[in-house]
Amino acid sequence: MRADLVIQALDMAIARRRPTSVVHHSDQGSQYTSVAFTRRCKALGVRVSTGSVGDCYDNAMAESFFAPRRSRRVAGFCSREMASR
Repeated sequence: MRADLVIQALDMAIARRRPTSVVHHSDQGSQYTSVAFTRRCKALGVRVSTGSVGDCYDNAMAESFFAPRRSRRVAGFCSREMASR
């Protein structure tokens, strides 16, 4: 995955939801640790949180928090086209 793709996704999420504060938690993938992504997060006021290297349980808390929300949101869409709007 390219850094510009995750930057575009971050920009889209911020523009659509207009949050007051954001913490972006991710693994240590190159797209999330790139200079471009880090700069964009800083410009948007997004706090960056990355997991530990080789710790499979590090993301477990965030995943368990978002899993029920994700399944409820996805279930409401009939197609990919509808979900992408």
